[in-house]
Parts: sequence; structure tokens; C-alpha cells
Amino acid sequence: MIFTLAVSDPAPECGQPLKARLIYGDFNKDISDVALTYHPKPGTILMCDFGQGFQSPEMVKKRPVIVVSPKRKRCSGLCTIVAISTVPPTPVEHWNYMLPGAWLPQTPYFQAKPSWVKGDMIYRVAFHRLEGIKIGKDKVTGRRLYFNQVLDDEQMKKVYSCVLHALNLGNLQNHL
Repeated sequence: MIFTLAVSDPAPECGQPLKARLIYGDFNKDISDVALTYHPKPGTILMCDFGQGFQSPEMVKKRPVIVVSPKRKRCSGLCTIVAISTVPPTPVEHWNYMLPGAWLPQTPYFQAKPSWVKGDMIYRVAFHRLEGIKIGKDKVTGRRLYFNQVLDDEQMKKVYSCVLHALNLGNLQNHL
């Protein structure tokens, strides 16, 4: 399959929607309807599309991630994320953490298996790679519903600890 991504030129101002279309044969979809146009809060769980521009052995699929960076004064259209996986690490390292199911979307994908923070899989990505996790539709309006729970401070300390360990800075976790 060949997909074409047509992006607007010039680049949009910070916080403005990306004007892009995904084109495949007769399939022509405006992806700005699903991509984020703002900096999500740290602790937000989203889906990230790693399929564009990455090559194996890098991550090359869509997968859940946790936002770990705060919004910057100068908006860059980028945020830092850490990957989540349903494949248990072997062995479990200091940079891995099993997220409690109560903090995850109540969907079959997330509830079927434990989800692990992969603190060694840190990325800085553009907002157009990120989208909310769909959890259903509103029965009255028919609009999509998205998971919007944010990890609390206790959970984020564990996530940040994983990142520090992955960077060989685990001795700094006491300062979180």
C-alpha cells in the first residue's frame, strides 16, 4: 500500500491545526480532525503513530504513550513521551513499571493485559503524531468520547523514575 501525506505549506503557527490530508487511492481523509493541536498535560495517555519516518529497529507502529513534558513558554509543537507496552519486559528492569489498570482506559485493549511503562523508550514528537484514545460515542450526540484521565503525582513520580533509570540517572529519583 502507498499512502501520501499532503501537509500545508508554510508550517502553521504554534497551536494552530496542522492542515494535512492522508491520501490512498479513493480514500482521502483530513487527519487534522484526529491529531492534537495543543500540548497535552503531563500524565496524559494518548496514542502515538510511529509509522511515519521511523524504520525498524525503531518503533514503527501506533502505540500508547504517556506525556512527560510540561507545556513550554515558547510553544514548539513538540512534546516528550514515554512508550507503554502490553508485552511484559524480560527481565523487568528499573526503567519498567506496570501501570495499575485503574489508571488506564476501560477498553478491551488496555484491560486484557497489564500495561508497562517503557522508560527507556523516550521520544520527542510533533503533535500531529498524537491522538486521543477513543472510548466510545455519546449516545445522545453521537460524538466520539475520548479518555481524559491524567496520571496523578504518585504515578508520575514512578514514570519519571523509570525515565531517570533509563538515562543512568536513577540516583536522582529521590529528588522527585
